[in-house]
Amino acid sequence: MKIDIIIPVYRPGRELFALLDKLEGQSVPIHRILLMNTGKAYFDELLEGTEGMGEAGFARRYPNVQVRHLEKREFDHGGTRHRAVGYSEAEVFVAMTQDALPVDSFLVERLTANLQGNVAAAYARQLPGPDSSEFEKASRYFNYPPSSRVKTAADLESMGIKTFFCSNVCAAYRRDVYEKLGGFVRHTIFNEDMIYAAAAIRAGYGIAYEAGAQVVHSHNYTNIQQLRRNFDLGVSQAQHPEVFGAASSESEGKRLVGDTWRYLKKRKRLYRFPGFCVQCAFKYAGYLLGKHYRMLPRGLILKITANREYWGDFTILS
Repeated sequence: MKIDIIIPVYRPGRELFALLDKLEGQSVPIHRILLMNTGKAYFDELLEGTEGMGEAGFARRYPNVQVRHLEKREFDHGGTRHRAVGYSEAEVFVAMTQDALPVDSFLVERLTANLQGNVAAAYARQLPGPDSSEFEKASRYFNYPPSSRVKTAADLESMGIKTFFCSNVCAAYRRDVYEKLGGFVRHTIFNEDMIYAAAAIRAGYGIAYEAGAQVVHSHNYTNIQQLRRNFDLGVSQAQHPEVFGAASSESEGKRLVGDTWRYLKKRKRLYRFPGFCVQCAFKYAGYLLGKHYRMLPRGLILKITANREYWGDFTILS
């Protein structure tokens, strides 16, 4: 079975080499790694700044890596990944981000092991990095528990919106099912992974969470960054009521607050909880603004969003 890996790249640092080295050392062979790089100048700067490696040196070091360059205005969370799938001939492709680092050499093997039967896709467990804040650690443990499971339409009543949860930080997809369902939505500000997962589940497939497949991936966002990120999240939910209208995301937010309280209490750090509540206020404000983006003026949207290029064609407000 051929396995390709698709990674959108933007202004990469030397950590990209660490990721590629980890992928080269996986227990199952990787057919090709496709880097969808935004901004050729940034990529060239990295290569020239790394002991004068250059394109030729990069090609020698990573012979199975293929780099495709695009302009920033061309990037789209769903469209760029779908374009990359078109460059792949593999039966299975793994979507990753440049800041996700495999924990060991068994990531791809464990992530793809159960892509058969009714399972259309599988996503990995994300672990917090060593410099993660207490809030980020609590969030990672909340969203990525230690037990694996396969989610289907039968789980909608008990799990709600979490049934559709899937993350392209590290997720594997069956090519046959992907093509049958039409792939990722072509133009979206966020959540292309969950939108696809919802379509797969509604078509009778399952989405696997593979806790044994692990990557280190976390961010210590500021409150303003949280607001911007959650604004885009709210926009995507408003634009796809067929996915997010049937189940509320607010209930998951309430559960996160409760879990974080218990997490901090167990570690005797409840003095951090007020700061967490402030962060939640910024996140919820961004989310509500995003959900009602059609009522906002263009100038305000461009100040809040984390993805200004998405709004290049403002007819999307209609």
